[in-house]
Amino acid sequence: MDLKIDIEESLNSRVVKLAGEVDVYTAPMLRDAIIPLTVKKDSNLIVDMTEVGYMDSTGLGVFIGAFKSSHQHMNSLKLIGVTEKIERLFQITGLSEIIDIDTKPRGE
Repeated sequence: MDLKIDIEESLNSRVVKLAGEVDVYTAPMLRDAIIPLTVKKDSNLIVDMTEVGYMDSTGLGVFIGAFKSSHQHMNSLKLIGVTEKIERLFQITGLSEIIDIDTKPRGE
C-alpha cells in the first residue's frame, strides 16, 4: 500500500493530510515531508490521519522525531482524525501523554 501526502500551508499553520499506510516502506517519505515543516518559525503542524488505515512502529518513530523537532523549535504538533486502533499504539507506548492527539477529523 502507498501513502499519499498532501500539504496545505498558511501563514503560521501547516496541515498534512495522509491517506494510506504508514509503515517501514512509507515512513521515510513521511519523515522527509513533515520534519522540514517542524523547523519553520512560529509553525503549528497539524497531521490529519483520518484516512490512515495502518501504522507500524516505524511510523511512531517518525512522529517522535516530528514531536522532538517541533518542541526544539518551539512549534506545536497535533495529530487529528486518529483511528481507535492507531490511537491505541500511541497509548501503549506512552506517546499519547506527550503528543497532542485528537480522534476527531479536522473541522469537527
